[in-house]
Amino acid sequence: MVTRKVCQFLQRRCASAAATVRPPPAEMLSQRNAVFSREQARQRALYPRIEKIEVSMHGPGLDGTLLIMNKGMSTPLSCARHLTEYHVNNSVLALVDGELWPLHRPLTHSCSLSLLTFKDNDPTVVNEAYWRSCAALLGQVLETAFKDEFNVDLLSTVEVPVTSGAFCCDVVLDPQLDSWTPSEESLRSLTKGAQQLILKDLAWEPLEVVPSVALEVFSHHRCKQEEIEQKAAESPKGTVMLYRCGDHVLLSGGPLVARTGLCLQYEVTALHSLGQGPWGLHRRAQGLSLPLQLQAHHTVWRKLRQRAEKLVEVSRPEAAPASPPDSTSSQPATAL
Repeated sequence: MVTRKVCQFLQRRCASAAATVRPPPAEMLSQRNAVFSREQARQRALYPRIEKIEVSMHGPGLDGTLLIMNKGMSTPLSCARHLTEYHVNNSVLALVDGELWPLHRPLTHSCSLSLLTFKDNDPTVVNEAYWRSCAALLGQVLETAFKDEFNVDLLSTVEVPVTSGAFCCDVVLDPQLDSWTPSEESLRSLTKGAQQLILKDLAWEPLEVVPSVALEVFSHHRCKQEEIEQKAAESPKGTVMLYRCGDHVLLSGGPLVARTGLCLQYEVTALHSLGQGPWGLHRRAQGLSLPLQLQAHHTVWRKLRQRAEKLVEVSRPEAAPASPPDSTSSQPATAL
């Protein structure tokens, strides 16, 4: 027990030391990708021989369907491709033996499988995953939206219900931007960045890893190291879930939807200041989105957008939101 605590202490200390010296954003993206790809290849190598598993499909018109798939290689999306184009295009998540399962996560044993869509009788878990994915997309945009000389740190994931009216992503920008107040043009620029990722229809690739791998992935991200340890401590298996979208690797507290192309209407609506926190000036970016299968008339969208502009209150254990500081100047040209 003592040895384990010493190892954890040294691991945190080494991670913190690495985080103080930050390479350029492009180099950090490359490093994250390299660690993700290495671990992904290692896990795939655990299945050197092709072994068959039986997947019993459940759902409307699928009961009794049995698919023979490849252990450690086939995913729920692979199963959907053996069905119809509808299942490929509309499936968002899967249930594997009753457990929520990302569509791109390999199946490791014979199981029962149900494909989930936005039009299920009870789409609660699908909506939650969609909201979480929209926030992940916003975080990806924020990390790459600013010039290289400005550091951007994403804070721990903000889990808010769909009924809150907006998805959220908490962030700490470079101290040089503490007095920056985002303009409508800045918000439109962030929205455009998200829409470009949506048009690429990128997959959210899941990868379950041990904490040491996650700490290596985020070795230069001070805000993520504590979150990794917390999520690992809360996990029954002591692991954390990473996702990769294009060249961006993120940490997620729950399953994400299959791909960015499932988003249709998407808009960044606000960037609120929460005041000083443990990592600097905390800000909350907010947005609104509807999936491909659920479109809204422009008048309804306008009302939803007005609601999504208002600050979503989220209580955090480490720090309560403080009053926003006074902003005396803005730097839209140098920031984005």
